[in-house]
This record gives sequence, structure tokens and C-alpha cells, in this order.
Amino acid sequence: MLLISLKEIITVGMVLFAVIDIVGSIPIIVDLRKKHGHIESEKAALVAGIIMLVFLFIGEDFLSIIGIDVHSFAVAGSFVLFFIALEMILGIRIYKDEEANSASIVPLAFPLIAGAGTMTTLLSLRSQYHTVNIVIAIILNIILVYIVLKSSSKIEKLLGKNGLDVVRKAFGVVLLAIAVKLFASNVKGLFL
Repeated sequence: MLLISLKEIITVGMVLFAVIDIVGSIPIIVDLRKKHGHIESEKAALVAGIIMLVFLFIGEDFLSIIGIDVHSFAVAGSFVLFFIALEMILGIRIYKDEEANSASIVPLAFPLIAGAGTMTTLLSLRSQYHTVNIVIAIILNIILVYIVLKSSSKIEKLLGKNGLDVVRKAFGVVLLAIAVKLFASNVKGLFL
């Protein structure tokens, strides 16, 4: 029986939207376009979607092979989300990545869209929501990622630097609250 829930899809979709932060990444995307020329939006979105779906389905098995339970991963993930949220809210960079040679797959699809934060979030969400709703939310987010990638220069002009900063900080606060909730709901599982 499929347990499709609009509420779960919206919740998971908003969490993924906040973690992926594609709107907040527009300045990075514009910079990558300037440095590397044309970005293949279709390829970047498709590869990011595949990475997320594969990790959603085999991530837990992979963890069990190396002896880590979902609660431990979710608590660790809550810390990652917490630091990503701090980056978004405070405008600082805690994680620094090396410069890339091409832009469509690395760093755009991975790690910008489907990075460590997204993967951690997927497994954390899987411990609380039905898989079918997570898959639908991933697909909706990938469609949104594609649209944003295709129209990043227009969005940048429309929102302006201040508008992008406001969006990024607002989603940072949402992500911070989600990190606290994930921690609180999974930390009990560590001691059972």
C-alpha cells in the first residue's frame, strides 16, 4: 500500500529545498558560468537526482555494512544541517571545497546540489517519513533545481543581491529548526 501524503511531501520537499539551497546558490552558479562557460542544466539536475535516489535506497544498507545505525547517522546529520544552517544565516563558510575544472557535474551536481548535507538529510528523513513521499519530494526538487539552473541569471536580476541574502537567511533559520528537531527525535534511539 502506497502511503502518499501531501503533508509529508511538502515537509520533505521544504527540507530538501532548504538543504539544497538552489536559490541561495545562484551567486555560485553565476560565478561558475563566468568561469566555465555554459552549464548543462539538464545533465547537472539529472545526475544530482540519480545520486539522491541511489543514496536514499542503498545508503542505509551501506551504513549497516560499516556498522552504523540510522539513529547515529541522523544525529550526525543533524550536526551537519546545523552547520549548513549557520553558514546560511551568518554568511560564513565552514566547509571549503577545492576549485573545479568543469561545472556541470562537479561541483554543481555534486557536492553543491547532492552533497553531504543532502545525503545526510535523506537518510535522516527516511527514518521519519515514507519513502514514496521522499522520492516524490526529490523529483519535485530536481525539477525546481533544473528550472533555477536554466533561469539563474534572470532570478539573480529579479531578486538582486539583497533579495538572495534574505531568501538564504530565511531558509537557514528553517534548516536550523529542522536540525534541532532531527537531533531531538533521534538522540533517544542512541540509548535504546
